[in-house]
Amino acid sequence: MRALFVPLTIALLLTGCSRQGEITAGGVYVKRTGCPQVAIPAATGDITLFDPVNFRTAAAIDVSAAITNVRSNCTEEGAYLVSTASYDVVATRRDPTQARQVVLPIFSVATQGGTNVVAKRVGAVAVDFAAGSVRGQGRGQSVIRVARSAAALPADVQRELTRERRPGDADAAIDPLSDPKIRDAVATATFEHLLGFQLTQDQLRYNATR
Repeated sequence: MRALFVPLTIALLLTGCSRQGEITAGGVYVKRTGCPQVAIPAATGDITLFDPVNFRTAAAIDVSAAITNVRSNCTEEGAYLVSTASYDVVATRRDPTQARQVVLPIFSVATQGGTNVVAKRVGAVAVDFAAGSVRGQGRGQSVIRVARSAAALPADVQRELTRERRPGDADAAIDPLSDPKIRDAVATATFEHLLGFQLTQDQLRYNATR
């Protein structure tokens, strides 16, 4: 299978969270890395092609495909963090008579604070169907390259988040993220690496309402 996806490069503050709770004498500690979380936004992990294109019945479904087996890897390369997401695209078709190739559009997006899109690239994955087969599969990859220097939280925010809190302290039970300054700083430094099918409005509506 041929993957036609073009890697995405973002020289920005790109950081996400990799968390693992640790219970210690000072409370529960959470580890945070500069690697973004990789995910598929709701209603974008599937695509359906119709023939005729204006029909929306089950009998008119030409090809249906889904993104699956998403695997992420984050490495450090000098002054940069490199996040790589690889995935499979599995598809089925209605007519298995002849060999066929279907090229499906895929987007890769970096979001800040869960809502703000800071970069986007649209590529494609090619799925080949052998003659007589109703099933095809393709593979894709998306890469985000980010500056490590921009991935760290401000020093005062780090101190507040990691400050030891003892039982009986006035703020021992107060979540530091309840402070708008701390919450906003963490949100600003939190990014996600999202990927999915680049859908038309009609395709997105179909996925959301079927």
